[in-house]
Parts: sequence; C-alpha cells; structure tokens
Amino acid sequence: MFVARLFAISAFALVAMLAPHARAEGPTALAQGPGGLSAARLANIEKYVNADVAKGLYPGATITIVKGGAVVYQKFIGARDAATKLPMTADTIFRIYSMSKPITTVAAMMLVEEGRLALEEPVAKYIPAFKDVKVGVEKPDASGKPSLELVAPRRPMTIHDLMRHTSGLTYGFFGEGLVKKSYVAANLGAGDPTTEEFVNRLAQQPLAYQPGTTWDYSQSTDVLGRVIEVVTGKSLLAVFKERLFDPLGMKDTSFYVTDKAKYERIAEPVPSDRSIGEGAPLNDPREVRKYESGGGGLVSTTADYMRFLQMLINGGVLDGKRYLSSKTIATMSANHIGPGTGVQPGPYYLPGPGYGFGLGFAVRTELGGNTATSSVGEYNWAGAGGTSFWIDPKENMYVLYMMQAPSQRGRFRAALRNMVYGAFDR
Repeated sequence: MFVARLFAISAFALVAMLAPHARAEGPTALAQGPGGLSAARLANIEKYVNADVAKGLYPGATITIVKGGAVVYQKFIGARDAATKLPMTADTIFRIYSMSKPITTVAAMMLVEEGRLALEEPVAKYIPAFKDVKVGVEKPDASGKPSLELVAPRRPMTIHDLMRHTSGLTYGFFGEGLVKKSYVAANLGAGDPTTEEFVNRLAQQPLAYQPGTTWDYSQSTDVLGRVIEVVTGKSLLAVFKERLFDPLGMKDTSFYVTDKAKYERIAEPVPSDRSIGEGAPLNDPREVRKYESGGGGLVSTTADYMRFLQMLINGGVLDGKRYLSSKTIATMSANHIGPGTGVQPGPYYLPGPGYGFGLGFAVRTELGGNTATSSVGEYNWAGAGGTSFWIDPKENMYVLYMMQAPSQRGRFRAALRNMVYGAFDR
C-alpha cells in the first residue's frame, strides 16, 4: 500500500513538472494504456523489475514510455539507493555515461546548422595537437612478438568521423590490442586535467585504425566536446546550459553534482556492482573535476532526459522553440556507415547486427539478424551505468529507463524491448 502510494506520488510529481511544457509538442499527462498498448501486458515490466529488486540485483529503476505525445506508461520502482531506501522519483539523479554522447552531438550539429562547423573539416583545424597523429599498426618483431609500427594516416580525421566513431580513436578500458594498452599505460586522466589537457594527451596516442575505415567505440565524442569549446570559446557545460539544458528545462543535468542538498537524490548501484567493465570503477559525481567529458560525463534525471528525447522525436522542436531542423535530425538518425562508405564494423561493434550508426546514435537498418524487437529506423544509445533509451519514429514512441546497474544493463535492455513491443495490441 505504502509503495503503491509512493509510485502514485512520483507519477503525479512528474506530471506536475511537465505541465508547464505540456502543449501540443510536449508529452501530455500520464495516461495508462492508450496508443495501442495493452495495460495488462505492460504490467509485465513492473513484475520483472520487482523480481530483480527482490533478488538484490539493483535497488530500483524508472521506466517511461511516451507514445503519440502522451506518457502511456511510467513507473518508479524500488529505491534510488539500497543504503538510504529513499524511493525512486522523477528527479533521482543518475550517471548517464554514454547517454551524454547524443547531447554532445546535438550541440555540435547546432553549430553545423549555423555554419560554424562542418562535418568534412579536419579535427586538426580546431585541435592542432591532432595534426601529427599516427596510426598504430601491429606487426611481429624479430622474436615474433607483436610490436607497434607508427604510420601516417591516409587521410585526416574529420568531424564526421568523431560523430560516427570512425576516427581511429578507441577506448583503453575494454578489448585487446597494443593501442588500447598504450591508452591504459598513458593514464590519460592522471591528476586533474582540464578538457583541453585531456584531449591533447589523447592526441599523443596512436590511432587504432586508419580514419574512416572502421567503427570502433571510442573517445571521439570527448574530442567533439573539445571542438565545441574551441568553436564557441566557452566551456562545454556553458554551451550545454545555454543551448539545451536551460531552454529545455533540464535543471538537474550537469557534469557533476555540486549542490550538497542534491546528494541524497543520487542513485547508487548495489555495492557488488560498481564497475563499468574491465575493473573501471563507477565514478562519483560528487567529486568535482576540471574535465568535462562530452562522451560520458553527464548526470541527469528521468524528467530532464524526457525533455531532450521529446525534442528529438518532435523533429527538433519543443514548446515552440526550435533546436534543430527536422532535416538535421533525419540526417543524424540515418546510417552513416552503410555500404559504399568503406566503413567496416570493428571487433567490438556495440550496435550489433541489423544496426548501422548515425551521428550519435545506433540506427536500426533491418529486422533480420538481431533478436532485439523494434522497427526499422529506430535509433538509440545507452550508458555504462545502466541507463538507456530508444526512439521509434515509426510508432511515434520513445522509451527511457534509468537505473544504476552496470552488470545488468544488457540483459535488462533486451528484456524491456520484448515487453514493450509485446504489449502492442496489433
């Protein structure tokens, strides 16, 4: 009874937050079950999450489905932190990690629309440290052991490459290869570097691939964030606040939680699930650093990220304010690594079969070859801490879930898709 009441209060609170913006373009008030979805079938989602919470896999989660401009399903289940047992709410703060990437890419595309940035431009135009970057090619040495030969890139790394992860950059915290080991050995985040210092350190590392040849998940979006700073002459957070966060009403989205009064709103995983992979620890957003990671540094809330997604599904407009052209969003959500581009999936191709990649998003290109249920044209991305979203333009629907459960993210993402699309009454 008490838990049910908490859910009801949380849902009411979210509607209240959205009410000033709930005009023709924003999501309307909570309305369970419309839009061709079965309320009875949607109930499977809450049962699934409650079972996970009971097993101690994670303290809680928020699940939101918006279809046809209406919030057709929303649940705040369990606690934001097992230690405090405070309930999940619309303003619970989550580490969203790589769900920062679409935000950074949108900000960059706003500059493209203004003619201040162009996709075909070389990154070195804005960050000179990349002018002399080399590509690391693994070859056996005299003893047969792999060694790294540094060769010149066949063409410069471009802004387009940064947006679609074809820059040749990589991440060092997962996968194999001498370049990845070089990243780890360099300890790029040592001390307290500024964003500029971090990216200049990154530019001293070899590329894992020739630019424009291979999709490899990487720190490309961090470099894109630095490009935004150079173009605007402002910090990345200042650009985000001016262009997106403040006008969209994303009042709790930032790189760090600087207000101690908000500390109790930060979601935490269970103590045994605090690694995002290969031993990399979950960050603490209370520890403010100089580095503003456009690729994975933001924290946000359900209420805030809904505003961002609603703007995207509306074709770049929300509450009468246009952020991007609908044509720009169509370009971003198209496949930029398909046949004819010369791009090959790398060994760690996270979008998976049946998906291409656009500018900041994985993009569904075909239904075959992948067990995930959705529509062709659906686009999505997720965060290492356990948050994820997808937008299905064909169904005029987006789905957002927020949790802090790094080890459970893949399993839950697949299950949620099956339950959401399994609730369709057609």
